[in-house]
Amino acid sequence: MMTLQYLKKYAPLLLLFALIGCNKTDWGENFKEKKKTPFGTYIIYNEAKELFKDNHVTLLKQNIYDHLLFNSVIDSTELQNYICIKHSGYKHTNNGVSELLDFVSQGNNVFLAFNHFKDTLQSSLKFTTNNLDKKVNSIRGLKKLKGTFELNNKQFSKREFSFDRNIRRNYFLEYNENSTSVLGTMEIDGEKVPNFIKIHHGKGAFYLHTQPIAFTNYYLLNGTEEYAANVLSYLPNNDIIWDPHIKSSKYSDAKEDDNNVFKFFLEHQTLTWFLLVSLIGLLLFMLFNARRKQRPIPIIEPFKNSTVAFTQTIANLYLKEQDHKNLVDKKITYFLEKVRAKFLLDTSNLNADFIEKLAAKSGNELQRTKYLVNTIITLNKRSECSEEELVVLHKMIENFLNN
Repeated sequence: MMTLQYLKKYAPLLLLFALIGCNKTDWGENFKEKKKTPFGTYIIYNEAKELFKDNHVTLLKQNIYDHLLFNSVIDSTELQNYICIKHSGYKHTNNGVSELLDFVSQGNNVFLAFNHFKDTLQSSLKFTTNNLDKKVNSIRGLKKLKGTFELNNKQFSKREFSFDRNIRRNYFLEYNENSTSVLGTMEIDGEKVPNFIKIHHGKGAFYLHTQPIAFTNYYLLNGTEEYAANVLSYLPNNDIIWDPHIKSSKYSDAKEDDNNVFKFFLEHQTLTWFLLVSLIGLLLFMLFNARRKQRPIPIIEPFKNSTVAFTQTIANLYLKEQDHKNLVDKKITYFLEKVRAKFLLDTSNLNADFIEKLAAKSGNELQRTKYLVNTIITLNKRSECSEEELVVLHKMIENFLNN
């Protein structure tokens, strides 16, 4: 049986909650092991070594699926208990649920305290739940929800534990009576319904609780700490894997997380309205902007001057035929076309005045320009040209234009 003496040293925290007041206290249900707020799980996690003083407690630093995937070979004599206390197991992927089922079938045990259990887990273990207060999510609304819990074990003297806020009427509706034992109940409208059950699976068992709020700092300092200790005492005397449930799986199907996030929106009324209003706004935006206010003006591309490209293509054809004279002529034509286009000079008369203007506008030396023009005039008058003359003319023209 676990000791309860450790809770006394946290009594000053209860006084602190009272002094701070509701306006400054974070009453959100976060279930985080590092949070000292009323509905964090700082106390129960940090005193887990005292609760399970004969066992080793390990804080899981990765997703349970990834952990079990690489630690699947487990000695049957070294069984473990897996504990997770959260709003829901939204980071448990379908593959993760399968690994948990295999983990339990080998003789290990799993304790889950969730407001909502994953559908794949419910179908695999053949149980369903009913939450009459699933639409209540505001702090003010949850504050009004009270409840009374009781454990069925005679060792606990049939004592009833009263909880004064944030107790949703969440209970197990259907389950397989051949493999399920009801360990605890809560009272709803005068009727006791199961909120804590044990489902045998293979050599081990799942311990499922629908009220994770009962294990938070507020209730461990509010006179109901014995209930949490009694519930956890059902677990066998094995080492503990404590899951803070903060890591997503690196190796499971990532698409499941997206579905769970969307489902999380639908589980909260305020987020559902936000999602609905956003979708309606998007549809209205698309409706009023579906038709253009003005027809698009077509872009008319200007005609391209392909004279130079055509000349170069024809020159390449002559090169294959070894007709050097024709290539020289085409090269001269190409050069004069460039002069007209780039320097805006008249090339009908290649005289001294033309040479001076060309040298000035091109930035080339007068002597160099004069030599090029005279070469062009000389080669233009010839009826035959050699390959060397063609190459020299080509280099002179390219160097002149690239200056």
